[in-house]
Amino acid sequence: MRRVTIGEAARQAGVGVETIRFYERRGLIEQPPAPAGRRVRIYPGEAVKRIRFIRQAQQLGFTLREIEELLTLRADPIADCSAVREQAITKLQEVRRKIAQLREIGKALETVIAACPGRGGLQACSILDALVEPDLAIKASGPLPSTPPKRARRNGAAGPRTHRSAP
Repeated sequence: MRRVTIGEAARQAGVGVETIRFYERRGLIEQPPAPAGRRVRIYPGEAVKRIRFIRQAQQLGFTLREIEELLTLRADPIADCSAVREQAITKLQEVRRKIAQLREIGKALETVIAACPGRGGLQACSILDALVEPDLAIKASGPLPSTPPKRARRNGAAGPRTHRSAP
């Protein structure tokens, strides 16, 4: 793979330039040294592969901390595949827990929506009442999970291509 500018690396990896800069700040990829007399840094082809690896791992739900661990394992010549497999199994269990939480949230929403007449003044809104007094409408589906699942940031077409991006 040939050496490329940050813009070309971003295009090839399917991320924004700010995402690459973010990965550099987090220490996930190395920022190439500034060439003498030039303002444009040149990235080795291996950097594009590493960025793709990070992006794919994020799409599978791995956090940046977990990705850092995977990258460390990947670079360790004596690391065993079982360590990576164990991380993947742990991630799958976490995903399944989140799915179960989302199903419970969905049941609770179905319950409050079914109880709502869908018209009338807000002072008689059963959904708002259920949010203030959860026992009024949510009992039927059981208690909600104690903590809702975290919102995952997607790193796709509508993903981190703005200045606020934090993959």
